[in-house]
Amino acid sequence: MKESHYVYVVELDACVWQERKFQKSNPNYLMGLPCVYVGMTGLDPDLRFDQHKAGIKANKYAHLYGLRLMPELYEKLNPMPYEDARYMEVELGIQLRQIGYGVWQA
Repeated sequence: MKESHYVYVVELDACVWQERKFQKSNPNYLMGLPCVYVGMTGLDPDLRFDQHKAGIKANKYAHLYGLRLMPELYEKLNPMPYEDARYMEVELGIQLRQIGYGVWQA
């Protein structure tokens, strides 16, 4: 299997917490920890982040509140086959929520 996909994490501005939908999805958020968007892509994560910020196939929260990539949370996982990336996107989001992060996934 070709390892051509990536998971990535975008740090979101704390203002995202004002979004009702984001709050509702993160009932166990620990104030002070980062709010993040977790995604997967067949592109380089830097390019995908630039697309979010430019509004190209962008997630609303990554587009409006995205500050920077957080490679310390995903770099060691990449690259991987498509199916592994699909699984890891969900798993990474779950892991980050369990430690108190505010997480959004598309």
